[in-house]
Amino acid sequence: MHPITRLLCASALVTCSTVVVANAADTGARTHWHQAIQSGYESLATDAAELATVATGYCNEPTPESRERLQSAWLDAFLAWQRVRYVNFGPVENSNLSWQFQFWPDPKNLVARKASYLLGTDEPVTDEVIEQSGVAVQGFPMVEYLLFDEQLNGSENALPATRNCEVLTAVTRHMSSNSRTLADNWTAFKPHYLETAQYRDATIKAGMTALEILEERRLAQPMGLRGNGKRNPYITDAWRSGNSLMGVEATIVGLQQQFLPGLVTLLEAGGNLALAERIRHQFASVTENFPQAHVPVTNLLGDDSQFRLLQNLYVDVSQLTTLVNDEAAVALGVVRGFNSSDGD
Repeated sequence: MHPITRLLCASALVTCSTVVVANAADTGARTHWHQAIQSGYESLATDAAELATVATGYCNEPTPESRERLQSAWLDAFLAWQRVRYVNFGPVENSNLSWQFQFWPDPKNLVARKASYLLGTDEPVTDEVIEQSGVAVQGFPMVEYLLFDEQLNGSENALPATRNCEVLTAVTRHMSSNSRTLADNWTAFKPHYLETAQYRDATIKAGMTALEILEERRLAQPMGLRGNGKRNPYITDAWRSGNSLMGVEATIVGLQQQFLPGLVTLLEAGGNLALAERIRHQFASVTENFPQAHVPVTNLLGDDSQFRLLQNLYVDVSQLTTLVNDEAAVALGVVRGFNSSDGD
């Protein structure tokens, strides 16, 4: 065989081998992602169903103990949502499900305004009324308002007032139904997801967008690092309950458990072993060095010595965002859309 012919054959074999490895990595990554997201959605469905059950139990027998169980059930379901919140494609796009679970950002305090209207009318609170009342009253922020809003809970209309309980149980039923539908639809979505190559990039972009939102909207803006430079806890996404940072932590953990393994598979298949290890290490750094997750962000923003904990967290998240959204994206040939952090 002529030397040039041998060289061409060898080059073709290398190319074919590279394509095979890349395709196998792509399939492996998407297989993991689908399974991991399925598990996350199932956890959300389980916790949302428990929240609906506990809400009914509290309204039937309101005691300090049942109120504590209700608040705990809300937090469990809320954190389950935070762990899968990064998924912004597929069944969660149907009927604005993402917004139904969490209407945020809410700069005009629409949740409180819509809640006040709903609580102040005499119309019977049916499942249809909740479905027709808009996303501001259909999810976690609405239940958080009923449970934790200081002004509401300082009034005679506070839970367990009959009207409030009617709204509470209807909203939690709505959330439970939506979460079960989402989990079932994700199961049915599996063949299409695994057979469609574009979902490789769609999943990576979903993780990238989640990190951008974490860095810019859930940390930088409340810290006063963007905009007018003033610290503002009231633009965080769970300020009434004081669980904003627990939500941030849950999102990081969700990305670490569900998104990271597939990303590492793709990077390592492309020979980017060092980058994969740096990203893995940075995820660990964010979770291990997380500030006191049970402290309301208001406390940290109001105390300069405590504020340093938030600054350290912000730096950790910012470094992670750079590794994933810049270095990994370039290594994997993923092109980010313009201003992809707009929307949630």
